[in-house]
Amino acid sequence: MKHIFRHIKGDRAIWAIVTVLAIFSFMPIYSASTNLVYVVGNGSTLGHLVKHIVLLITGFAVIYGVHKIPYRYFSGGSVLMLPVVVLLLIFTLAQGTTIGGANASRWIRIPFVGIGFQTSTLAGLVLMVYVARYLAKHKEKIISFKESLLQLWLPVGLVLILILPANFSTTAIVFFMILLVSFIGGYPLKYIGYILSIGLVSFLFFILVAKAFPDAMPNRVNTWKSRIESFSQPDGEEDYQVEKAKIAIATGGVIGKGPGKSVQKNFLPQSSSDFIYAIIVEEYGFAGAVVVIFIYFLLLFRILITAKKATTIFATLLVVGVGIPIVFQAMINMAVAVNILPVTGQTLPLISSGGTSIWMTCFALGMILSVSASKNETEETILDDNPLDILHETID
Repeated sequence: MKHIFRHIKGDRAIWAIVTVLAIFSFMPIYSASTNLVYVVGNGSTLGHLVKHIVLLITGFAVIYGVHKIPYRYFSGGSVLMLPVVVLLLIFTLAQGTTIGGANASRWIRIPFVGIGFQTSTLAGLVLMVYVARYLAKHKEKIISFKESLLQLWLPVGLVLILILPANFSTTAIVFFMILLVSFIGGYPLKYIGYILSIGLVSFLFFILVAKAFPDAMPNRVNTWKSRIESFSQPDGEEDYQVEKAKIAIATGGVIGKGPGKSVQKNFLPQSSSDFIYAIIVEEYGFAGAVVVIFIYFLLLFRILITAKKATTIFATLLVVGVGIPIVFQAMINMAVAVNILPVTGQTLPLISSGGTSIWMTCFALGMILSVSASKNETEETILDDNPLDILHETID
């Protein structure tokens, strides 16, 4: 055991929290996947559990591999990855895979593996690192708004415009996280106000275009509209899944019905992904619900400690930029399950089923652990890195 721990670097508390979340997820996934088996007719409950465990094991391999990379490589790596991400998003929009009968142009199918890959999740991660790099490079300079429009906001805007048609919630999360990181990174507050205004105007313009040309983006704006309407009108006809999630939570009580004894999992679509928290509350009760929230807040606490201890501005912004969205996404997922927010399609990190979500969360955690493992990086060694030098070193 000591031999294993010798190879594991970085914040041990983060390693422990991630392991606890992963192990805890086994029973809810095994239980909730009955809906997929008996209602959708897809595979077996054991099969879904095995698939989930395999995804988690590969996820831990990603954390281990990434946390061994000196975090300065992520700085130049984000510049190299940005054009790749743009091409992937264009390709995703062009071919849009249908998932469960719905037009979900968020996925591409990975050849030979047969797993769907959500390109917007990767794009969000690359964008956060790119923004952290830009802000760290300009920390000691007077920022020109015109110059930052070209170098920072043009790439950001392009990526977000490509994510928006298929995934509004991810676009909104990434946009507000970028504004938060910009604020922490010392980007002038006045300019942040300008960018927020441009973002809102662009979004309204997108809605007008989507309404004017409904065939270009079938059902997207209508989907958002129906979700907000069903959420904001208590007397209106609620979404079927929200109704079932409410029943699951209401019948959970203080200590729940017990592991595997959920009734609503048989009726609740997305019970193993978007609405898994409702199943956790039904099976483990109020006590289980609070414990899950507490674990995520513990993760947030350790992320903030890692950011505070970081020796460079880039490292601090990197940890905040890729770490806080994990906890933010968890809060959104839980808020949707208890009907505080309208349905968004955000999964519960490390607990919900889904390959892309697990892998990208693990990649982000690997980057955070890489920062917490490094002791002697300086601002110069990171920001002087030429992306092409990094590519050359990687190939060598």
